[in-house]
Amino acid sequence: MVADGSLAKAYLITLQPLVIGIALASVAGMGFGIAMGLSRAVEWFSLPIMIVLQAAPMAAIIPLLTYMYGIGLTSKVLAVVVLASPVIVMNSYKGIRNANPSLIQMCRAFLGTRRQEIVKIILPHAGALIFAGLRLGVAMGFIGIVIAELLITPTGIGDLITYNSSVADYPNMFAAIVSIIVVAALTIYALERLERKLFPPEIRGLDNAG
Repeated sequence: MVADGSLAKAYLITLQPLVIGIALASVAGMGFGIAMGLSRAVEWFSLPIMIVLQAAPMAAIIPLLTYMYGIGLTSKVLAVVVLASPVIVMNSYKGIRNANPSLIQMCRAFLGTRRQEIVKIILPHAGALIFAGLRLGVAMGFIGIVIAELLITPTGIGDLITYNSSVADYPNMFAAIVSIIVVAALTIYALERLERKLFPPEIRGLDNAG
């Protein structure tokens, strides 16, 4: 499949909704999670929804997305967003809420403004946990796109898996499955290495404890 180009062609199709979905989930998820952490009103309204989305079975949501948005690119992007967003939102929310209260009190004691408190203390302290949420969101995005391509309409890697299974070409089927596992694992590993470079070990250890 590498030699005849079918694997590369499949990944070009698979990566389009995956990248779009991860980008949308990252921007919206971080923004929403930070808003939840900073505002009790947003937390009160949104936290139950995020918990329900985390617990909802993806296979049950896919038919609803297909019914509402068809079998095109939109429904696959939304499948990625729905699966990746909750973990990004929750990590961003927990990162904001777990900011060091001593530093916050110190900022207030020195008459720091609310903006300075958020920009100089809360967000930097929450950065490691927010980035960890992005990494987990990418992992969930890979799951979402594979499920979408298997359940909505066979395209990309999902098409390779479905077609080779239907014609009993199991070596090619397992090769496609292993390839998406390897790509996902390498992507997560690269993000983990980036996380180690961006955030000091003591901050990463504090925020990811437990």
